[in-house]
Amino acid sequence: MLQKRYFYLVKVQFLGYRFHGWQKQPNTKTIHLMIDRTLKFILGEQKFKTLGAGRTDAMVSANEAAFELFLDQTPLEDITAFLELFNHNLPQDIRVLSIKEVDEKFNVIQDSKLKEYHYVFAEGAKFHPFAAPIMTTILDPLDIELMKEGAQLFEGQNNYRTYCYKPSDEGVFNRELISCEIIENSVYKANFFPEKSYILKVIGKGFGRHQIRLMMGALIKLGRGDIDLNYIKNSLEPDSQEVMDYIAPASGLILHKIEFKN
Repeated sequence: MLQKRYFYLVKVQFLGYRFHGWQKQPNTKTIHLMIDRTLKFILGEQKFKTLGAGRTDAMVSANEAAFELFLDQTPLEDITAFLELFNHNLPQDIRVLSIKEVDEKFNVIQDSKLKEYHYVFAEGAKFHPFAAPIMTTILDPLDIELMKEGAQLFEGQNNYRTYCYKPSDEGVFNRELISCEIIENSVYKANFFPEKSYILKVIGKGFGRHQIRLMMGALIKLGRGDIDLNYIKNSLEPDSQEVMDYIAPASGLILHKIEFKN
């Protein structure tokens, strides 16, 4: 007799600074490990499985990430009470935002519609160390207006091979970015943040390995005068074999929002 299975979409947020990314790894503290460890504690002997909507790198944070929870035999009787119990037992740098029952047709990976990433940065000085977990500081002065022009070049359908870490011949490099822009930071605030900071805001369905950090690396080089706008234009051409040699630090990257079909 087949066991009945129940399905839940869980949205979470976390500060990634002390974790080695989402995916479980041997002898390493990851977000997925801490979530499963907490679920095992509060669910006891009940069988469960979790599947993330995607991976984040070490030190990358999320304002809104998601995973699917599969429960065998017994459903959650009171979702609100379970959410409170879940949060009570999670470490303080991980929080569950919502839990919603879905059906067996839902796929947390394939049904992901759009992801919005933010890369938070400031330039021109050494700022308070407390900002380091979610903000990258570039000591050199940057030409922000030129960087804004450069960010817009990434929009649309392009070949992003240059902005994929160690690309293989089987990689998918032709992707579409719905939006890519640099804006002043009005989203993340703290009294120890610099007076002015910025966000590289990128929206798309899927991204290559380290893609946004490599794009940000190119924009930093552009802002310092190491490359020009033509470099970015040429690097996105279908036949480009250029390799970006600078990956922006991970701690400035935040998965801001994830949307699902239906």
